[in-house]
Amino acid sequence: MTSAANDLRDTLTRLGVQPEWVDTGQVARSPVDGSRAGALAAATPEAVEDAIAMATDAFSAWRRVPAPRRGELVRLLGEELRIAKDDLARLVTLEAGKITSEGLGEVQEMIDVCDFAVGLSRQLYGLTMPSERPGHHMRETWQPLGPVAVITAFNFPVAVWAWNAALALVCGDPVIWKPSDKTSLVALAVQAVFERAVARFGEDAPGGLNQVLVGGAEVGQALARDPRIPLVSATGSTRMGKAVAVDVAGRLGRSLLELGGNNAMILTETADLDLAVRAIAFSAVGTCGQRCTSLRRLLVHEDVAEGLIARLKAAYETLPVGDPRDDGTLIGPLIDEASADAMAAALDQAVAEGGEVVTGGQRLDRDGAYVRPAIVRMPEQSAIVRHETFGPILYVMTWRDLDQAIAMQNAVPQGLSSCIFTDRLREAEQFLSAWGSDCGIANVNIGPSGAEIGGAFGGEKDTGGGRESGSDAWKAYMRRQTQTVNFSTSLPLAQGVRFDV
Repeated sequence: MTSAANDLRDTLTRLGVQPEWVDTGQVARSPVDGSRAGALAAATPEAVEDAIAMATDAFSAWRRVPAPRRGELVRLLGEELRIAKDDLARLVTLEAGKITSEGLGEVQEMIDVCDFAVGLSRQLYGLTMPSERPGHHMRETWQPLGPVAVITAFNFPVAVWAWNAALALVCGDPVIWKPSDKTSLVALAVQAVFERAVARFGEDAPGGLNQVLVGGAEVGQALARDPRIPLVSATGSTRMGKAVAVDVAGRLGRSLLELGGNNAMILTETADLDLAVRAIAFSAVGTCGQRCTSLRRLLVHEDVAEGLIARLKAAYETLPVGDPRDDGTLIGPLIDEASADAMAAALDQAVAEGGEVVTGGQRLDRDGAYVRPAIVRMPEQSAIVRHETFGPILYVMTWRDLDQAIAMQNAVPQGLSSCIFTDRLREAEQFLSAWGSDCGIANVNIGPSGAEIGGAFGGEKDTGGGRESGSDAWKAYMRRQTQTVNFSTSLPLAQGVRFDV
């Protein structure tokens, strides 16, 4: 099979993308085999300034375009994504290491959110309210906010942009996209697809509606600190998100954050174990355990723990790990060597804290950071369990009382997703109650994934509290305005105030 770097270059060419390769700069390397595609120049401070200025000008024009018309651009984007789906998915596989079906699924998610946003463009509803003043009415409206900076992570290199950009565009906001420095090439490809949609849309689309800025933390920091960008949406590590939040808050801007997960599953003694094993395997090892919704902690009722662990061990040892381009592969590589080192260090710490590695954790002897997914039985929820490691490590702990299990589920800093497997309605409803899961997503008899598209995606606590897309998340991309209109010939005051002049 051709090297991943050559495959990557060929796919970019088919998509009409010719990157400006430089001798030294941000290295584009495929995790599939570690091969180097080339280097990209990072955006200079001057380039960042130019992008913000162009987005500001674009906002002046785009906010005058009616929202349903703005939705037409997103509809065309969805069409262009359908045309480019196979090649974009190939790039996701080559640059992020996802298996083929996951790459295709991520691009399909982009298409789905475009469909969602098109309908939304006719549903940016405000309110009318009664006024206590005779001859007056009050209403609440939502207005375009301004340029939006979108910072994305490597694990969902294009879908997260679409969650934000599709909503921002129908709301009247241009977008500046700072992709992960590990997955910049697929962002350039998406930009090419977007520009084809703009060309079909017509002349009322100003230049600069979506721009890509390649670079590292310094580019994200410049965007976060600029007062011309009223909203910064950032997805990635808690460390990165906290830095962004401080910079944006320092100028009283808005931040929309979707950060760490460290997600748990509570498995009761009544659970359908056949269903649970499938859900555990997919959610714990899919994308090599690098999703924000990956399953990290498995909390099992002690009466079924031994049998379940034995079934999981048998399943894990047959999971095919290898080149994500190959048919039948279920687990591709970690994103880079640093991730493999972090996984190894986490396993060492788990053992030092009393854990037992049931299976996995070994590094495969091949190019790229390929590892066997690991199951670790822990005596308690120790420090390493409460710390999220981005990799296929599943920590297993037991419980006797459901209240104890829910307390364990909630006793971590992160708060993205959670789930319970049970056939008892009472247990399910307790888990979903106000004293149940404290996460932004809480599922029953499905793994911690879910809430894509229709539900507002995001979480609580160290996850950041933001909701990027779905339901009424569009309000994050707009400004609320209360309007009072006097249609009388007098000026009555509220609350009985008299002020006669």
